[in-house]
This record gives sequence, structure tokens and C-alpha cells, in this order.
Amino acid sequence: MESFDAIVLGAGAAGLMCALTAGQRGRRVLLLEHLDQPGAKILISGGGRCNFTNLDAAPERFLSENPHFCKSALARYTQHDFIAMVERHGIAYHEKTLGQLFCNGSSRQIVAMLKAECDAGQVDLRLGHKIANVTRGERFRVETSGGAFEAPALVLATGGPSIPKMGATGFAHDLARKFGLAVVEPRAALVPLKVAPNILPFFQSLSGVATDAIVSCGKTAFREAILFTHRGLSGPAILQISSYWRPGEAITLDIAPGFDALAFLKERRLSRAKAEPKTILAEFLPARLAQALAESTLPQSAVTMANLPDTLLEALARRVQQWDLVPSGSEGWAKAEVTAGGIDTDALSSRTMEARMVPGLYAIGEAVDVTGWLGGYNFQWAWSSGWCAGQAV
Repeated sequence: MESFDAIVLGAGAAGLMCALTAGQRGRRVLLLEHLDQPGAKILISGGGRCNFTNLDAAPERFLSENPHFCKSALARYTQHDFIAMVERHGIAYHEKTLGQLFCNGSSRQIVAMLKAECDAGQVDLRLGHKIANVTRGERFRVETSGGAFEAPALVLATGGPSIPKMGATGFAHDLARKFGLAVVEPRAALVPLKVAPNILPFFQSLSGVATDAIVSCGKTAFREAILFTHRGLSGPAILQISSYWRPGEAITLDIAPGFDALAFLKERRLSRAKAEPKTILAEFLPARLAQALAESTLPQSAVTMANLPDTLLEALARRVQQWDLVPSGSEGWAKAEVTAGGIDTDALSSRTMEARMVPGLYAIGEAVDVTGWLGGYNFQWAWSSGWCAGQAV
């Protein structure tokens, strides 16, 4: 049986970062991946251009049962540290909206960079190794389809169940439970939301329509685009709020943010009295959405703006700026970009990611109960938590 100083399970963003960090510290590191290539999620991220971090990465933009847990890692290995690595490798990048950084070229450049850094640390990367069993005696023993290995340190970096078609599973959570670590119930996050059957035809009629909106749930709100789909709603603002939403709760849409719809409608009733309501709504909303809202909110007798009393104008304005709806659910793991919940942070050191009660066992990245906003935050958590564990193994 081959022996190593550390075995890292999973060659995704966090696992690669941990392995290269430990390897460059002189540790003999084995990095095991059950797929036939490393960095599978990195490759598809950002439309193939990898939104690899965010300039505004800060602890308050991450969800966890313990919101303070992520502070240490994010402070010790920052977005600027990762950007420095990207620049050192000559990878051109650009900032999109809201601090999001993308490769100018391909996400393959990020995987190649991490692989080169692993090579510099003499990391032993083995692909296509499916794990059969993990046990712990004096050392951790990992039995795989490609042989058995042992080490005093084992790092769980296999992510969560999101995007199962890419081979994602709940393996890290199952293994954590096996070693006595608590797991916060995993749920799909950064995921489109579905609507109830009775209102589904309305949303299907608008499939493909996008518009700027403020979407809120409780005290949390995001202003970005929303997209009507054949199942309900998607788009950046919906993905963001999905991480905070729980089944049975309502979300509120303001599809004319920063605009006083009621005052505008009252003014148009005077200045364009003969115009159809849908025509007026289309002055500030996409035409298909304007028509659908007018037809579903107003009686058929409301032919022109002049026909609309204040009560109907107020109802129309509420539909535009305070549209409450209760999603019937999310589109689940298949469409979730990340996993919320995961290995309970109370079980881990926030400085090293080591399990307090199981010396030598570490958990990093998406496997842990830390979930970032959309826009590069989850990659930054992978880099930061991976680096911290890599410094400790």
C-alpha cells in the first residue's frame, strides 16, 4: 500500500487548491478524482470562461449556520491573492458587473494553472479512481478502484450533490457522518424556482422574457435580471434569492425598480387617455410582459387608460412593484449551481478546516456549510478554505 503525508479526495477547485498548497510546502500529496479530468465544475463555470472570484468577496456575502466561520479563511487567503496567481500565469481577465472576474479566454486556463501549480508541488494526481471505502486506524486508509492508499491526513473536497450529471454526489457528507461530524441538511442553492400549476400557464406564456427587477425574501433583496421560464423564474436575481428562500415562503418582485409606477400610470391617464393599458406598461416593461400583466390584472372593460379608476391603477402598480408569489419549489439538484448546508462548521477549526474531534480529517469547499452569493464567491471560498487546509496538513 502506498503511503502519503496527505490524501485529498476530489480534484475540484478546493481540492486542487489544497493539494498544490500542501505540495509546495514539501508534503507528499495524493489527489484522487473519480472523474477522468480535474476541475469539471471550473470548466463549465461562467459560460466556459470561469467567474473565478469577486472583487467584493466579504464574509457577509456567504450563508452559513455560523456566519462568522468563513471570516478567518477569507482574510488569510483573499481574492487578491488568487488574482495574483492568475496574473503570474499570464491569464488575461476582465471585470463584468458587480465585481465578477472572468477569463478573457477559457476556463481551461484556470484548470491548467492549478494543474501546473500542483505539478510544481509534485502532487500525485490520479484520475478515474472511484472510492470504495475509507477507514481510520492509526492512519486513514482509502480503498479505490485503482488501489489502496494511506496517510495521516485526509481532506474531504468532493463538494455537494449539485449538478449530479457532472458526477456530483453527497459522498463528503456521508463520510463526515461516518466519522461523527454533524451535517446541516443540504439543499439546492443558486437554483431556478418553480411556480404552482394554477399560475404556470402565465409564466409559460412569458418564457424567454427577461427584465430588471428587485427580488426580495424577508429582509434580503437582490437587484439583477429575472428570466421567465417554462417552469417559473430564473435569472441572477432569482438564483441569488433561492439561497435564502425556504419552501412555503413568499418572494416579492419589483419589476420596475427605482420607478414610481403608480404616479406614472396616473400621469399617463391624463396625457394619453385613449391609449391601451398594455401600451403604457410597455413604455417601461418588455412588451410581452406588459400585455400579460394588463390582461391578467384588469377587466376586459378596461380598454383605455381613461377607463381605469384609481383602484385599478393601484392594483396594476402593485402587480408591477409588489408582486407577491409563493414558489412551489426549486428545480432541485439538477439545476442548482451549488449546495447550501453541508458539514457543520461547529465541527471544524475556522483556521485550518480540521475536524475538532477527528485529528487529521479536514473538510473544505462546497462540502462545508458555507455558501456564497452568485458571482465568483463560491470559487473564492474554495480557494480560501483549500489554502487554509493546505497550510495545515
